[in-house]
Amino acid sequence: MEPLLKQRQTNQDIFFSEEDARGIRQPHNDPLVIALTIEGFNTKRILVDNGSSADIIYLPAFQQLKLDPGRLHPFNSPLVSFSGDRVYPKGIVTLKVTIGAYSKQQTRHLDFLVVDCPSSYNVIIGRPTLNRWKAATSTYCLKIKFLTEDGVGEVKGDQVLARECYQAVLAAGENHTWTIEGEKEDNMEALETVELVEGETAKVTRIGMTLSPEMRNKLVHFLKGNLDVFAWSQEDIPGIPRQVIQHELKTDPEKKPVQQRRRVFTLERNRAITEEVNRLLQADFIREVYYPEWLANVVLVKKANGKWRMIQLDKND
Repeated sequence: MEPLLKQRQTNQDIFFSEEDARGIRQPHNDPLVIALTIEGFNTKRILVDNGSSADIIYLPAFQQLKLDPGRLHPFNSPLVSFSGDRVYPKGIVTLKVTIGAYSKQQTRHLDFLVVDCPSSYNVIIGRPTLNRWKAATSTYCLKIKFLTEDGVGEVKGDQVLARECYQAVLAAGENHTWTIEGEKEDNMEALETVELVEGETAKVTRIGMTLSPEMRNKLVHFLKGNLDVFAWSQEDIPGIPRQVIQHELKTDPEKKPVQQRRRVFTLERNRAITEEVNRLLQADFIREVYYPEWLANVVLVKKANGKWRMIQLDKND
């Protein structure tokens, strides 16, 4: 029997190696920040965000490029951030964008939402453009690669600038991962609520409605048989010994910490924060601390049932 042949690599294969990470200070958790040519201008402070469903240019950058406001077209859907904040774009504009260097480069006309809110970045490149570029990103290598007619092109991120932007983002409490309102719901599978404990309406979960009857029955039977893994409240979660696992904030003792400015929440959000903090205190999940230079603003996300979920507390605990 003849041995299997390995697939031959071509100049259109995208892959990353340790060679791509050369020059990057490791270890790191820095964002991928690059430069592009937009409307003929070299534009820096561009965040590549795989989590964003929209491509965005912030209003100050739009104005610095001296673009004609008449090129804006109406866009009526609001953008929703991870923390639940909403902003209505000034409009949508089509811009000529070049990525890469000759001859391995792409030039395309791309649609950007123009957003007027504080930002340490000029532009956000999200999934729409990444998909049009047929691009792949590596946060470890801080590099983006994409297909061109002459092979695979690449752009390396600016690690120093990325850290400067990130520090400014933390200090100002900026939002940068945006989703067009309504888009997420349209792409989600319909779910049905299943009562796992008969007569206890609080002990429920949701499963997909596209399952076959046989698979649905097997799944429900499996879930009911493993009720001990569900936590219906904070009190249902036992404490974990620190020798098993614990979370800690890795900091450089030579760097000065950046303190977030205190955010002002609405009455509804303040009430939700107070209720959640009290529940966590009663469950002995958190404790009061007295070093406010390390405190971070909480982040609230509205759940499908209309209630608020608090997903961030003190960064030290």
